[in-house]
This record gives sequence, structure tokens and C-alpha cells, in this order.
Amino acid sequence: MSHPFRFGCQYFAPETAAQWRDTAREAQDLGYSAFHLADHYFGPGPAQQAASHPVQTVAAIPAMMAAAAATTTIKIGCRVLCVDYHHPLVLAKELATIDLLSDGRLEAGFGAGWITSEYAAMGINMDRAGVRIDRMIEYVELARAFFAGAELAFDGSHVTARDMTAVPAAVQPGGPKIMIGGGAERVLKTAGRLADIVSINFDNSAGKIGAHGIHSGTAAGTQQKLAWVREGAGARFDDVEIEIAAYFTTVTDNSQATTAAMAGAFGFEPEALAAHPHALIGSVDEICETLERRRTDYGISYITVGEAAMRAFAPVVARLTGT
Repeated sequence: MSHPFRFGCQYFAPETAAQWRDTAREAQDLGYSAFHLADHYFGPGPAQQAASHPVQTVAAIPAMMAAAAATTTIKIGCRVLCVDYHHPLVLAKELATIDLLSDGRLEAGFGAGWITSEYAAMGINMDRAGVRIDRMIEYVELARAFFAGAELAFDGSHVTARDMTAVPAAVQPGGPKIMIGGGAERVLKTAGRLADIVSINFDNSAGKIGAHGIHSGTAAGTQQKLAWVREGAGARFDDVEIEIAAYFTTVTDNSQATTAAMAGAFGFEPEALAAHPHALIGSVDEICETLERRRTDYGISYITVGEAAMRAFAPVVARLTGT
């Protein structure tokens, strides 16, 4: 069963409070259903350069609340919170508070962490991937219980929360939708089992953005990732919403030349980049056709673009949202 289309906007680097508020409001006015950031803490310098990652100016939790305060209808989220950067009970209470104070507009995103140089720069031990995923699972389980206003009785390997009732309970019936993001086998199987929304990302096991991750996001690579999600989800797969970031988005009437130029920069043949599920290059009509075809082929119905493409991409949002 296909989910209706919806669209998110992700923004990393406001320079002022006004820019952050105004961009959140503009995303809402343009019809985007969600306003996201990521969860990174390094500023410009060697750690950020080693990761080849854009600088993120603001911390996720306060920025999410500021965006919620500036808007009225758009969902507020993070693609995704690195659980290793947060105390589990504090994070659950912060998220539940955002849901309360936004009148039920939180999307709660969780990830197991991946940027090696950021961990090192922050002095945080980076366990092997299996341990990080185990930890993320316990964070998600705690968040579900917290959102429900449950009496907490967790004594896990990574999470302890007991002798208290969770307050505030989430405003949204059943709690906020939980997103889990990743690009490797175990995290995607876990996401299929636990998440309401699965964010299909690159395989970032190299610990930085680079050719390995980008080439893992090809059409064939994405089909493999979706097979892992399906295996984890089992009978509930049709209920899972599949999200993807269109990192390479250009709205243009000269799609062939633009695709050829971008393909060379990433080491792809133009045909491979045109079919890359993280790329959307073409006119509004061409992009709409591509998204409808990819929903049929992959089940992807939730697409996130960066703030730089937000305005040019808005006609696609207006045409496809809810269809």
C-alpha cells in the first residue's frame, strides 16, 4: 500500500535567530509537512573537515523548540538524534516536552551515530556499531514508554529509568511518530521492526561522508536497503513510512546537462545519477514523474530536501502533497 506524499525541509546553519524562525515559517507556508535539522556539535575545524560534513550552527533540541514556537502546523523533527550524545531519560523528557509545547507536532528521530571525528572531538567513546545500535534500541523503547506517560521500569544494558512516572506524556495520541535512520543492514532491520518512519540513508560505516556512502545509495543499493527494512518489519511493512533525503536536488529545465555535470563530480555515469534515489534533477514535471515512479518502485513517499532547494522545490510540494 502506498503512503501519500509528504515533504520535509532540512536546515543546518542559520546565522541569526530571525533566519531560523523565518525559514521554519516559510517552509510551513510553502506546504512542507516537516522542518528538520540534524544532530551535530563540531564547529569549523579539523574534525568537521575530516568528516566532510556541513557545519551545523545550532544544537538540535533548543533549535527544534524555537522552530516549534515560530510555527503553528508544521511537524518539527531531527534527522536524526545521535543517541550517544544525549542522556536517555533527559532526551526522552526533552522530546516529550517539545511535543507538549508544540501542541503535538514532534517527529522523534533516532540514530546510532556515525561520524568518527565528531566522537573523537567531543571525547565520547565510539563503540562498535552493534553496541551503538543496541543502545539506540533501548533509547527508542524508553521514549515510547515515556511518551505514553508510563511508570518507568528500565534496567537495560544502556538505559536505566525507574521509580518514576513519565511526565509530560506526549500530546499526540499514541505518541509522536518515531523515525530511525541509517544505511547498513542491522540498523535498517531494526528500523523496520521499531520505527513508524524509516529514513533510508547512505551506508556511512566509513565514519565520514565520501564515495563509499554515496555509492551505497544507488538504485540497486536502495533496493537492498529496503529489503532489509522489509525483513525487519515483517507483516507491518505496509504501515511503515519510507523517507529519503534528496541530497542532490536541482530544479532545472536543462536536466541532461545538469545531470552530466553533477555526475562527473560524484564519479557516476549520468544515467546512474539520474536513477540515484537521493538525486532529483529536472523540471517540476520531470521531478514529479520521477517521484511517482520511485514510490511505485521503492515505496518512498516522504522526501526531504535541503533549505537551499526549498523554494525552487516548492511547486513539487504543492503538486504532490497528500496524493
